[in-house]
Amino acid sequence: MSTAPGRIFLSRIVGQAVFDPAGDQVGKLRDVVVGVRSARQRPRVVGLVVEVLGRRRVFLPITRVTSLDSGQIITTGVLNLRKFEKRRSETLAIHELFDRSVTTPDDKAGTVYDLAMEQDSRRDWFVSHVAVHESSKRFGRRGQTHVLEWDEARGLVGEEAGQGATYLLATMDEMRPADVANALLDLPPKRRTELVRELDDERLADVLEELPDTARVEILGVLNPERAADVLEEMDPDDAADLLGELPPAMAENLLALMEPEDAEDVRRLLTYEERTAGGMMTSEPVILPPDATLAEALARIRDPELGPALASMVYVCRPPVETPTGRFLGVVHFQALLRDPPSTLVGGLADNDIEWPRPDASLEHVANLLASYDLVALPVVDENFHLLGAVTIDDVLDHLLPEGWRERTVETNDG
Repeated sequence: MSTAPGRIFLSRIVGQAVFDPAGDQVGKLRDVVVGVRSARQRPRVVGLVVEVLGRRRVFLPITRVTSLDSGQIITTGVLNLRKFEKRRSETLAIHELFDRSVTTPDDKAGTVYDLAMEQDSRRDWFVSHVAVHESSKRFGRRGQTHVLEWDEARGLVGEEAGQGATYLLATMDEMRPADVANALLDLPPKRRTELVRELDDERLADVLEELPDTARVEILGVLNPERAADVLEEMDPDDAADLLGELPPAMAENLLALMEPEDAEDVRRLLTYEERTAGGMMTSEPVILPPDATLAEALARIRDPELGPALASMVYVCRPPVETPTGRFLGVVHFQALLRDPPSTLVGGLADNDIEWPRPDASLEHVANLLASYDLVALPVVDENFHLLGAVTIDDVLDHLLPEGWRERTVETNDG
């Protein structure tokens, strides 16, 4: 290698950009693949797991890495874009070894929070050191930290029951929910369960919304019913309804009974609609305002960081009550219109209602046609008496238009 750095801790390079020789970014480092043979022998680094365009995770042999300088990783040639599949003899250093329970040379218990790799005289890379937080029961404080040689930490080899995921989660703090979902799919079932159990309810809800149905059902099944109901309450009602629709009816009804009545009512109403209809795709929680609300109020509502871009593209003006099903629907005000007039302007005076909005039984094709015809990313769904029932966003439509199982697929491309 042209660059021969010393000890490199994995937590410092996970998420770093990977560049080709021309200086173009080709992906991000997500893990380091090692071969763990024994407790005495340092694991050889086989390669890197790199996440490229389309959330595909591919394998980069360590022999193709020419630089591991701080802030960037440089590789030779073109990446082989075949999806990475871990072999039985391989271990994902970050996803599988972080949070391992180990014993230090002086027989104190600890937890692995980092690993370091080094290059030997033959330019081969090995995991050389283990960073350990010593366990401590004094006043709830965490004990001392140690950096041990690989063979000094006992407990790194073999499967561990009840492994935690605190330090693994720390490497995912900056990742989008879709990227965390992708990482979950690559984990062994045991490790996936451990990670899921340590995600907070809101974060887990966001991740579940990005997973394919089979994985969502599996994950919900490992949670105790009370927590599963709490997570469903954090999900968008349409996503919660989609997930419950995949469960056995008795299990779905049990979870609905454990949810807060108001949340359960929204989901039950959505479950009455056919899946590939406007009602089956809509969310019951768009941004709804009365006609006497000001543009300043509207802008404050769509500024909410928890609101997705499609739902934030417009506000829905209705007479009270302003919770679905609402009073009479008066129209929509697009985001751009909110920016054109003085903040004191009332939304009722700008409401646009010149389109024949879909009823809840409108087909997927009809909804898609409306979105395309009027250059919209969301639209209202109303009943025959013009009460607003919800809104359909373009991402929900795409979920149904794309081939089945598209979340599990990766972009097809020729290998380099």
